[in-house]
Formats: sequence, structure tokens, C-alpha cells
Amino acid sequence: LVSLFMSDLMVGLVVMPPAMLNQLYGHWVLRGDFCSLWASFDVMCCSASILNLCIISLDRYLLIISPLKYKLRMTSCRALWLILATWTVSALASFLPI
Repeated sequence: LVSLFMSDLMVGLVVMPPAMLNQLYGHWVLRGDFCSLWASFDVMCCSASILNLCIISLDRYLLIISPLKYKLRMTSCRALWLILATWTVSALASFLPI
């Protein structure tokens, strides 16, 4: 849940202010090279948010399907790897195309 919070917070603090400026002025008013960086952060944060929701859903599914085996399957180390994989996939999908 903290990872989902961080991705949504980054959308609100990093992605939304330039998007609001873009909507208000009707064109990109910031430096030109910042546009591609902003677009990458937009894709990364939104992808991380969606992937975090998928991971949370998978976690709840595993808990409901087999509650007695859940603690053996979902260790804190495994949860950390899932979170790192989520952010890594999001970053690779957004920053590699630049």
C-alpha cells in the first residue's frame, strides 16, 4: 500500500503541475527537454500505480485462496521483490524509449 501511495503521490506532485500548465496555456510552456522527461515520469508513475494495484489484488487473492499457506508464500523478502519488480518494469517501460 505504501508503494501505491508513493506512485499516486508522485503523479500528484510531479506529473499534474506541468499537465495543468499545459492545459491552461494550451501549449508546452516549460523547457523543451523537460517535456520528454515529464512524459516518462507520467508513464512511469501511472504504470507503477496500475501494477501496484495488480500486485495488491494478487496478494489478496493468495490470502483468500489459501490462508494457511499465505505466510509461508508471502514473506517480507518476497513482497519487497514484488515491489522492486513493479518499479523496475515501470521505469524500464517509461525511460528506455527516450
